[in-house]
Amino acid sequence: MSGLAAIILAGGRSKRMGRDKAAIRWAGQSAVERLAGLARSAGAQQVVVSGGDYGLPFVRDPTPFGGPVGGLLAAAALLPDARRLLVLAVDAPTLSLDDLAPLLDAPAPGAAYLGSPLPMVVARAAVSSGLGCGAPLRRFVELAGLRELQPPAGARLRLRGANTPEELSDLIDLRHAPEMRASVAS
Repeated sequence: MSGLAAIILAGGRSKRMGRDKAAIRWAGQSAVERLAGLARSAGAQQVVVSGGDYGLPFVRDPTPFGGPVGGLLAAAALLPDARRLLVLAVDAPTLSLDDLAPLLDAPAPGAAYLGSPLPMVVARAAVSSGLGCGAPLRRFVELAGLRELQPPAGARLRLRGANTPEELSDLIDLRHAPEMRASVAS
């Protein structure tokens, strides 16, 4: 998996959650730490957080709260030598290597899941700066020419992540993430 770098998008306001989603604790780690570990396990040689300083290399969004495409482009600019980028959303910390495997195995220019533009794997050469900060991620997926794959069985909830306290509850429910239930802290 040589040439893989990761971007963790963490530039939102977390308004619907009511607290910083990147700092929510999962099994003793913040969401951003957990995703950085997942990215490294997937073979990422570098990890950059877009949006804020969480103790990892980071870049501020060019337009604060301007949307994920602006953050993705700003972080990609810090990774000019990467051949492929694994792009993760900070609000989906329960993703697994099995969830990422089909994306990592996809040929260039990369892939995302149907109905869920994140996570995605995109060839660095397919990242176009022609989109503005406020452009939707679905448009980025389209312009980059990414394949849209069926998500792995049972992954839909993990892909959606948690943007609200109710969605957070869904993720920590024993039916969805048994290892998280006892370890998630405020």
